[in-house]
Amino acid sequence: MTEKNLLYTLALQKAVKIGDITAKKLIQHCGSPEAIFKEKVAVLQSINGIGSFISNSIQDDSLLKAAEKELNYLQKNNIKHWYFQEEDYPERLKNCIDGPILLFYSGNINLNKQKTISVVGTRNVTNSGKSLCEKIIEELSILNPVIISGFAYGTDITAHKAAIKNNLQTIGCLAHGLNQIYPKIHKKHIYDVENNGGFVTEFWSSSNPDRENFIKRNRIIAGLSEATLVIESAEKGGSLITADIANSYNREVFATPGRPDDKLSIGTNNLIKLHKAQLVTSAADIIYMLNWQTENNSIKPIQPQLFIELNETEKKIVTFLKEKDKVTLDTISISCQLPIYSISSTLLNLELKGIIRPHPGKQFEYIG
Repeated sequence: MTEKNLLYTLALQKAVKIGDITAKKLIQHCGSPEAIFKEKVAVLQSINGIGSFISNSIQDDSLLKAAEKELNYLQKNNIKHWYFQEEDYPERLKNCIDGPILLFYSGNINLNKQKTISVVGTRNVTNSGKSLCEKIIEELSILNPVIISGFAYGTDITAHKAAIKNNLQTIGCLAHGLNQIYPKIHKKHIYDVENNGGFVTEFWSSSNPDRENFIKRNRIIAGLSEATLVIESAEKGGSLITADIANSYNREVFATPGRPDDKLSIGTNNLIKLHKAQLVTSAADIIYMLNWQTENNSIKPIQPQLFIELNETEKKIVTFLKEKDKVTLDTISISCQLPIYSISSTLLNLELKGIIRPHPGKQFEYIG
């Protein structure tokens, strides 16, 4: 993107009442952000959904002046950006109708052909929730996924720190400009996050962490990821908004269950109860539901042995698979009368024992 195109894109991003969907419509119709600002008001008003208020707001001279100031800030601080029509724009976010037309980022982010999962939850995470979050990320680390979260208190920072501990790339999605960090107490983690990933935001340096920005930020967390995992949540909370957005993008949503009388589990329990999320208790559940096969060299199936001890659930599954060719996860669940969430870890154990082999499409084959 040329400097001039970036300038006009910034100005479009700043225009009042023009969100990302409308901005994309204008760009598609006029050809470029610059062309929008040079188009006649009457022509802009003729575009479906563009009224006089929006078309007149584009003529505001202050937009380009503000854009020039922000452009100088970006250049002075060597802040990189993604534009939605360019190849380096995150592919998964490109498929979201309301994805930002422009994203700013810092650090060493690489989303090319990477497994990605967002981990969100309450800011008042319990010790149990914290431990489960760390455990799941540690178990997922064998597949080297990118861990995405909001860099907030509680679950978010727990996820980022767990990713760093396991040498995983992690991305913090911010609800403000890259010139600051909220909460300030997390400044001590900036260096580690940027060395292991980085930060992304759609907000200018003049933007503060206002309440409405966090809701907008949540769609980026959901949009960048293949799936969203909710660790703990009260009956209402930002993580539930992220889960709803992920569902609207047709992405997988997972939630960890909690006690019925636990206030910080009402939200996650409701997600599961209303079929808005898959129940998970370990990384194995996520691996199989996303069909993240264990092709990583760090996982090598144990060679079949003459005598292998199996528990009752393992015996039931093995007996069933022996009589079949390739069988889907759903078929195994129905035929063996076992819920999916309870057999995912069992299937992983059988794979590691060299008894079964996974195939694309969540299919499994007996090889023992």
